[in-house]
Amino acid sequence: MKKVAALAGVGASVFVARRYLAMRDAMADVDPELRSPLLPLLPGSTNVRTLPLYRRVFRLSLKHGEGVTVTERWVAGDPAVRVLVTTPTEDGATPRPAVLWIHSGGMILGSPQFEAPFSGRLAHELGAIVVSPDYRLAPEHPFPAALDDCMATLRWMLASADELGIDPQRIAVAGGSAGGGLSAAVAQRSHDERIPLRDQDQVLIYPMLDDRTALREDHGRRGQFMWTPAGIKYAWTAYLGREPRMSDAPEYAAPARRTDLAGLPPAWIGVGDLDSLYEESVGYAEQLKACGVPCELITVPGMYHGADLVASKAASMREFCRSYVGHLRTYI
Repeated sequence: MKKVAALAGVGASVFVARRYLAMRDAMADVDPELRSPLLPLLPGSTNVRTLPLYRRVFRLSLKHGEGVTVTERWVAGDPAVRVLVTTPTEDGATPRPAVLWIHSGGMILGSPQFEAPFSGRLAHELGAIVVSPDYRLAPEHPFPAALDDCMATLRWMLASADELGIDPQRIAVAGGSAGGGLSAAVAQRSHDERIPLRDQDQVLIYPMLDDRTALREDHGRRGQFMWTPAGIKYAWTAYLGREPRMSDAPEYAAPARRTDLAGLPPAWIGVGDLDSLYEESVGYAEQLKACGVPCELITVPGMYHGADLVASKAASMREFCRSYVGHLRTYI
């Protein structure tokens, strides 16, 4: 057994060494304060074999922080949608503003309890009620299941505003990665269905907006960490129920395909210049501005996808988070 353990240890050491050597040039592009010894070892994509394992990890419950309480509720429907409602414990003016927080995970994994730190921070710092849906995941539930669940949650927030203590005129939508893409889709669909989000806010944190990114052959120096081109293609194929194609995607599935964005809520979009989603994020911000929608675009040099999670204490990441929290505070 000792020999087996020794051989396993040597094998692991060789793997780590090779991985570090392979990622040496990519690591050199990363802002020094965003580097981590674990970064080259963190998975950047998933597939049919690894998805069950990653899903178990992303179902874990993380701490929501001080100054808030969390309750589980169910939004009636077919099927019903489980949501977590995070409420500040401090006394404040009521009714309170609210944020529909949509979790990340490439449309294929993730949960509201894994992103409890995000919901807790927003609730505490904004004095807002944060509602996060446990939406259905692809590939078992392709588009439009996730978006339908998010829309059902928004309608429930509006219908239950008095019970929840929410001001129905002060609801924003926010999320990161897949949650950012779904937030953009919620904003578009709410506009078309005349649901009152017009004067509120949408916060899109390195959002997953455009299925055509999966078709790009050359990503340059982007997408080396956390969210790779292979992961993007797998996720979009799962979400669409077919491989992405240049010609079309269902309405609201890929929000960046929409050309008329006039009348949408003010937006904040943040992304790093090493992120595989950089071009679609910047392009969507520019399109919003061209259509007359106020949009604050934050781009961070040397930042990869999810750097605010890996290097949360870095000064640039603290400022990144302060920026979108401040944007929400301005509009709700």
